[in-house]
Amino acid sequence: MADMNGTRSPKVAIVVSRYHAFVTDKLEKGAAAALADAGVAAADVTILRVPGAFEIPQAAGRAAATGAFDAVVCLGCLIRGETPHFDVIAAAVAQGITSVALATGVPMTFGVLTTNSAEEALARAGDGPSNKGREAAAAALEMAGLARGLAPRTPER
Repeated sequence: MADMNGTRSPKVAIVVSRYHAFVTDKLEKGAAAALADAGVAAADVTILRVPGAFEIPQAAGRAAATGAFDAVVCLGCLIRGETPHFDVIAAAVAQGITSVALATGVPMTFGVLTTNSAEEALARAGDGPSNKGREAAAAALEMAGLARGLAPRTPER
């Protein structure tokens, strides 16, 4: 689908964790709303659901490797518990998303909440402009535009 400037609508993958779905469903809704508000057609958005936050980087990397997406929005929720598991997973997810973004060159955004409580998570996933899924999707579109503008030019013949 082309916009009024003759460029096609960006293709966006949203990788969303099913773990803590009471939060991640709201992040996904916010991301989808931001994309729709920006004029991205629903047909140009692919939702990829994964079991938990740890699986987000692998799915994001695979999505990027297809060459089908201009950006990948990564959404999840980690809530601190009583063990160091939270810290290990948060670091692994952040490093994993960074690594696959750099390796593939496809813009990826980090919409993975790392909170101390379910209440904090829900506050960041509420309706409106402060929804972190919405913010991640808006950033993904901005980075896709930046990447498009910085693409290597082919020599004219």
